[in-house]
Amino acid sequence: MAERKRRRYERSEARRFTERSRRRRLTWIISAAVLVGLVLVVVFTAYSPLFAVRTVDVEGTSRIDATQVQSALAGQLGKPLALVDYGAIKGDLSTFTLIQSYSTESQLPNTLVIRIVERQPVGAVASGTGFDLVDPAGVVVSHSDQRPAGYPTIDTSAAPVGSPGFLGATAVLRALPAELLAKVDSVSAATPDSVTLVLTGAGQKVVWGSVDNSALKAIVLDKLIGTQSPDDHLTYDVSSPDNPVVS
Repeated sequence: MAERKRRRYERSEARRFTERSRRRRLTWIISAAVLVGLVLVVVFTAYSPLFAVRTVDVEGTSRIDATQVQSALAGQLGKPLALVDYGAIKGDLSTFTLIQSYSTESQLPNTLVIRIVERQPVGAVASGTGFDLVDPAGVVVSHSDQRPAGYPTIDTSAAPVGSPGFLGATAVLRALPAELLAKVDSVSAATPDSVTLVLTGAGQKVVWGSVDNSALKAIVLDKLIGTQSPDDHLTYDVSSPDNPVVS
């Protein structure tokens, strides 16, 4: 009697173990099937011609002709979004000197978005045929026969375009508050630490020094200007903003 009970118990335990094993296998099979299905869906979505590039949208341009950018990237049309050649895009966009930087975005189902940051001019450099508007690195943004309004001239006699002195001068121009920048007629710098500004009007000079502490220098200069006549020929030295000098 006890032997029969033992055998029944063992058979029952074996069936339960078999059932548990079967359920585990079924769970693994279902999970694997779901995973494979998801992978197939992703692959189909990414590489299907249904999701190929049909449109290239160009954003952020004002000086650059967006249609020219689209034409340059025409080689990407028809490619699945997952197979867009970003190396080729970089090469194609490198021919546009006015592009400072860019970013890309794929938008389902068929759009490739190119967001462009254009080079922004900070000053004008006299050239043999007029004036070049240049960005802080010295890249020519545009050219005109006459001096462009609203921009200071950058004296390159002591520091040619791209030299440390030139880069120091443009760094200061970038750091100036808009209100002060509007008063600057010209800037010069033989070295990055010897930036000098000439203001509009009577031609008052400002010994600025380096770009360091430009925010404080601007505040100090504004206070000094407020205490002097704009018609006097003065020099403001704010290269050491804690000890400014007017002469």
